[in-house]
Amino acid sequence: MDILALDLGTSSVRGLVLDADAVPRPGALARRRVHLVTGDDGTGTLDGPAYLACLVECLDELAAGGHLRDVDLVATSAQWHSVLPLAADGTPSGPVLTWLDTRPEPLAGAVGPADPADFHRRTGTWWHRCYWSVRLPWLREHGARNARFTGLAEYVLGALLGEVPMSMSMASGTGLLDLRRLDWDPEACELAGVRPEELLRLAPDGWHGRLNAEYARRWPGLAGARWAPPVGDGAAASVGSGCVDPTRAAVTVGTSAAVRMMQAVPAGAEPPPLPEQLWRYRVDHNHVVTGAAYSSGGNLFAWANRELRLPEGAALEEALRRTAGSVRANPRLGGDRPPGTAPAGSGELRGLSFGTTAVDVLAGLMQGLCRLVADDLALLEGGVGEPMAVVLGGGALTASPWWRAAFADVLAPREVRWQRNPEIGASGAALVALGRLPEAAHIGGIGRTDETASHA
Repeated sequence: MDILALDLGTSSVRGLVLDADAVPRPGALARRRVHLVTGDDGTGTLDGPAYLACLVECLDELAAGGHLRDVDLVATSAQWHSVLPLAADGTPSGPVLTWLDTRPEPLAGAVGPADPADFHRRTGTWWHRCYWSVRLPWLREHGARNARFTGLAEYVLGALLGEVPMSMSMASGTGLLDLRRLDWDPEACELAGVRPEELLRLAPDGWHGRLNAEYARRWPGLAGARWAPPVGDGAAASVGSGCVDPTRAAVTVGTSAAVRMMQAVPAGAEPPPLPEQLWRYRVDHNHVVTGAAYSSGGNLFAWANRELRLPEGAALEEALRRTAGSVRANPRLGGDRPPGTAPAGSGELRGLSFGTTAVDVLAGLMQGLCRLVADDLALLEGGVGEPMAVVLGGGALTASPWWRAAFADVLAPREVRWQRNPEIGASGAALVALGRLPEAAHIGGIGRTDETASHA
């Protein structure tokens, strides 16, 4: 049995085939870059139909290569927090607002939760621009007055399968889900201006979908495959990093970055106390993930590589090793993720001199992110009462041994290791779909931060 894993990211869409143990099969990967529209006003949007077309192209490529013949299960890792307005006929009536969009704000005169602390405890979130409680009223005020709303994952999967429910994981990322009851939170829905029955139905435990007739004919190898509910990308990355209990924290750096800890919390059980500065979402019906996220990650390097005259490859790594660390940077170029409210354009550089180089600036930005992670990891540890081991992962850390070493230095004296598998989200989503999440604690590929991917 093979597993098709879909990764619905912010900068790209990927499809890859894994074996029954969630290990990627060589050569069975298709990727398409997607165009993220950004602006100085905080815009961060995607085109829904174009995004769907990229996913279809990936599946066409895998089918043409003969990679879909033995697929029995489809697992999906998808970006949290996205929202897409739909017209009455179900077609998009505007772009997809991604997590990166910082424009939404509470409408004039709007009043937030009656008890913000209890709202945070129930939903794991805040009345914040990242969540549907603020986003839906803002979208209506900006032209989506009569729209229905869905998430990006539900839109693209709905096109392939027919109408799909929203998984508990993706629902928790909207900020409208009661994490204990596993149902839409009435107060959060009121803030969003929707009735629970107007939202997507929630996927029951054990739900699976099937391709609709049109796409089953297009990809006969997937005609009988079961499609599991999507998992939020952060939760999937934590599982793929082997961080599935409070002894390990996952630090993931892809386009953005996050530090997260997972705990077993079955439906109906009261989740553990939640520090006021951290969010909490669902992985599935039986687990939660708690942590902090940042709008900056690999996009720091992408910006520096585009705007500064950086060396390339090994020359850049050598130059980073020679930096004096004189530049101090606030890496919040894209603004804050919740609960922070700083807008896009909040990045800062200090300590510049006539001797400062482009590599010094890059190093300052990368080390600035390391310090943000260290502060929030301390909050996570305060909740569990003891230090945690750390597993680094994600494409940006795969690409930079220097950045892995910088994290290890800032997070010392903790044990810091690295997950060499670059497809942690795909592998994690597959393990959740297989119902084998606890086995991820023993996942392969974790080694020293100075090891290369070829040693996996």
